[in-house]
Amino acid sequence: MNIENKTILITGGGSGIGFETAKLLSQKGNKIVIIGRNYDKLKMVADSLQNVTPISCDVNKENEVKNLVQAIQTNFPELSILINNAGKAFKYEHGSSANAYEKARQEMETNYLSVIRLTELLLPILQKQTEAAIINVSSITALSPVSVIPTYSDSKAALHSYTLSLRKTLAEKSSIKVFELLPPTVNTEFSKEIGGETKGIPSREVAEALLDGLKNDQFEIGVGLTIPFAENFFQKRSQAFEAINQR
Repeated sequence: MNIENKTILITGGGSGIGFETAKLLSQKGNKIVIIGRNYDKLKMVADSLQNVTPISCDVNKENEVKNLVQAIQTNFPELSILINNAGKAFKYEHGSSANAYEKARQEMETNYLSVIRLTELLLPILQKQTEAAIINVSSITALSPVSVIPTYSDSKAALHSYTLSLRKTLAEKSSIKVFELLPPTVNTEFSKEIGGETKGIPSREVAEALLDGLKNDQFEIGVGLTIPFAENFFQKRSQAFEAINQR
C-alpha cells in the first residue's frame, strides 16, 4: 500500500517503536498524530519532528478515548492509518504471591481490550477512505509465551487472534487492510527489565521493517528472530517454547 501523504494515528507514539515509526513516516509527507498519557513528553517529540500533532489520551479510559475520536472526526477526518502500538508489561513468574490477576488485568486492558475499543470507534472514519489500514503491534510472544512475562504473552496471543479475525472480516466488507507487526525483544525503556538493553534489536530496525511490510502488503510482519521462529513454530512447538525461554 501507499504510505505517503496520509494521515496516521500512532498510540504510544512518544517513545520506542512508536517514536521511530512516527519519525520515518513523517519524513514521507504524512501527517502524524501521536497519543499517550504524558502530554509534555509527546509535545517534545512532536516538536522534534515535522507534521506531528500530540494528543494526550489514556487508551484505557473510555471518556478520553471518546474525546480522542471526536477530535479525530473534527480535525483529521481524512485519517487512513491506525497503528495500535501502546503497550504494558510486567516481569514476574507465576506463583502464589505473584498477584498475577492484577498484572494480567492491566496488560489485557492496554494490549488487547483498548485496541478493540479504539479500532471499532475509528472504523467509520477509516471506511470512508479510498485506502486504509490498521496495524496492530504484537510480539513474538504471541506465538509462544515467555515465562517471565507470562500474562503479557497472553495479551499478545489474544491480540494476534483478534487481528486474524479482523483481517478476514474487513477484507470481505471493506478496503481496510489489517497488518500485524511481530517484533522480538526490542531495546527500549519498555523492555529494559527483561534484558532489552543487551538482547534487544533497535527500535529503528522494527520501524523500518514495518514500513517495508506496509509497502509490500505483507500482512504479518516478522522482524529479526521472529521470522525463523515463526517458520519453525508449528513444526516443533515444544522446542520453540524451550528456545524462546532460554535464560
